[in-house]
Amino acid sequence: MPNGKAAGVACVQLSEQGLCQIFGRPERPACCSGLQASAEMCGGNKEQAIQWLNALERATCP
Repeated sequence: MPNGKAAGVACVQLSEQGLCQIFGRPERPACCSGLQASAEMCGGNKEQAIQWLNALERATCP
């Protein structure tokens, strides 16, 4: 996504299974490759992890 993505919008690089299709590749954005997940961030399930990411996006929105 050359101009980034809006908060709350899924990345175009996510597969139908929710996996990054450019994981480990040089074109993967630094904001993605630099994000180090923690147990707190992941929560107990996918929904909790998405809530954390959505809050992070809102908190860092320009």
